[in-house]
Amino acid sequence: MRINQLINDFIVFTTNEEQELLNSLSNDVRPYQSFTEREQVVLETLNRKSLVAKVFTKNQCWVMKNGEL
Repeated sequence: MRINQLINDFIVFTTNEEQELLNSLSNDVRPYQSFTEREQVVLETLNRKSLVAKVFTKNQCWVMKNGEL
């Protein structure tokens, strides 16, 4: 049994800035370099919280939302 099945309302704390960036991502995949320096720092924080995923290809890094939010 998974922890998500036991806990119905599992919420990860996000700051206002992190939430704005998450909302702007929607469900598309965007290049990491298309974000400003500040947004890249916020993306790193969201990546540590497992709210976004970084996908590496040969030449580029892509960012996308992770799972259901």
